[in-house]
Amino acid sequence: MAERTRFDGDLEPDEDYEGLGFADIVFDDAAAGGCHFLDCQFLGVSFGGGRLRKSRFTDDELRDVRFVATDLAETSWQDTTLTGCALAGVQAFSAALRRVVVSGGKLDSVNFRESLLIDVTFEDCVLRDVDFGGATLQRVSFPGCTLTGADFTKATCTEVDLRGAQVGITGGYESLRGATIDSAQLVSLAPYLARHLGITVED
Repeated sequence: MAERTRFDGDLEPDEDYEGLGFADIVFDDAAAGGCHFLDCQFLGVSFGGGRLRKSRFTDDELRDVRFVATDLAETSWQDTTLTGCALAGVQAFSAALRRVVVSGGKLDSVNFRESLLIDVTFEDCVLRDVDFGGATLQRVSFPGCTLTGADFTKATCTEVDLRGAQVGITGGYESLRGATIDSAQLVSLAPYLARHLGITVED
């Protein structure tokens, strides 16, 4: 991505930000709902709390960005990459992610309920207590990821690829219909799948 005009100031709601570079900035309790970030670059930026609800991220690059307890509900992400980013306690329900790559990140207690994820790759990420309840996942993959306490209750999975991930699920085993797993994952998930299906295994 080409060098961007450096942004200096405060974020305002319902604004269009195009071709800007956000570097080493701390946004605490930002009120920036309804914004559109187009072809922007975020490097070492931190969002503490704040509201970005219904904002759109298009053709953006986020690197080493932190979102802590930030409202990202109903946001839209398209053709965007997040590298080395950390999201904790984030509300991202009813979000829409299309052609998004999340690499080397950490997602802790992120709420993706009722979200739409199409052509999304989580690569070498740690996902702990991430809630995909009621979400629609289409062509989503998790290579090299560790999922702990993931909830897929009432999720819809189409061409979801879990191969190469360590998978720990707390709910929604029936929603894995349509997902692809490897043989090692099948062995680790078998007791939980059997319990969910009411199968008693005795030797």
